[in-house]
Amino acid sequence: MRERVLVDVAALAADLQVGAGADPAEGRPVVLDVRWALGMTDGHDRYRAGHLPGAVYVDLETELAAHASPAQGRHPLPSSAAFQESARRWGVSAGSRVVVYDSVGGTSAARAWWLLRYFGVADVRILDGGLAAWTAQGLALEPGDVTPEPGDVVVRPGGMPVLDADEAAALADGEGVLLDARAGERYRGEVEPVDPQAGHVPGAVSAPTTENLRPDGRFLSTADLRRRFADLGVSGGDEGGASVGVYCGSGVTASHEVAALAVAGVPAALYPGSWSQWSNDPVREVATGA
Repeated sequence: MRERVLVDVAALAADLQVGAGADPAEGRPVVLDVRWALGMTDGHDRYRAGHLPGAVYVDLETELAAHASPAQGRHPLPSSAAFQESARRWGVSAGSRVVVYDSVGGTSAARAWWLLRYFGVADVRILDGGLAAWTAQGLALEPGDVTPEPGDVVVRPGGMPVLDADEAAALADGEGVLLDARAGERYRGEVEPVDPQAGHVPGAVSAPTTENLRPDGRFLSTADLRRRFADLGVSGGDEGGASVGVYCGSGVTASHEVAALAVAGVPAALYPGSWSQWSNDPVREVATGA
C-alpha cells in the first residue's frame, strides 16, 4: 500500500527527468505545491520564491474547500463543479499521475491527495518528506508561477469514504474507532485557537497526525505505523477490523491521518466537518481531558 500513497524524492526526480518536456499522458506527472498551514498567509509567495520544477500552486482555502460556515465547518468539501475547474487549471487530465507536496510533512498536501482520490483520480501520491526532502538532496527549485496547459479531467465524487456528524458519533460510541488527528492539547481541551469550544468528540481517541512522521518530516515505516495504530485500538489492517473514522479541526490534517492509515493497510473514512462543525452545534456533547 505504501507505494500507492507515497513517492520518494529519488523516484520523483527520475520521473521528472524522464518526462521533461512531455505532457502527463506521456509520463510526466502533474506536480502540485500545496503550501498551507493554520495561520499561514504567504503560501503563494513562498511558492513563487522557489518550487519543484513544473509544480503548480494550489490554494487550499479557495481550491480545496468551499466557503466556511458554522453549519459546515471551516473547510467544507468543494462542489464537483468547482473542484473539476480547479483540477483542470492544474493540468489534470484523464489518466494523469499526480504528486502533491508541501513544506509541513504532507499535512496540507494530503488534503489535495484525499480530494483527488475522492473525486476519482486514481494515481495520486504524496511526496514523502515534501520540500525539505527535495532540497536536502541538493535538487534544484525554480522560481515564479507555472501555468500548465488546461487538463480535461471529469471528476466523479465518492472515491473515498466520508462521515457526517452522526456517523462520527456512532463510531466514537462503540461502533468502531474515531481518531482525533489534532494536537493533544486541543483534544484535551487545554487550548482552542480557532473553534468556539475546546475539547473533543466523546469517545474519540487522541491520535495527533504529526506523530505519523519521523523528525525529518517523512512518514514512519509501514511497520511502525501499523504498531502505532494498533496501540490506538485500530486493528486488522489488510485483514479487516473495526471501522475507522478520522477528524481534526476542519478536515485538512485528518486527510494526512487517512493517508497514514492507508500506508498501514487500513481504510478509513474522513469526517470533513470535523471539530469546526461539531463545536458549532449546540446539541453536540463535548468531552475534555485525556
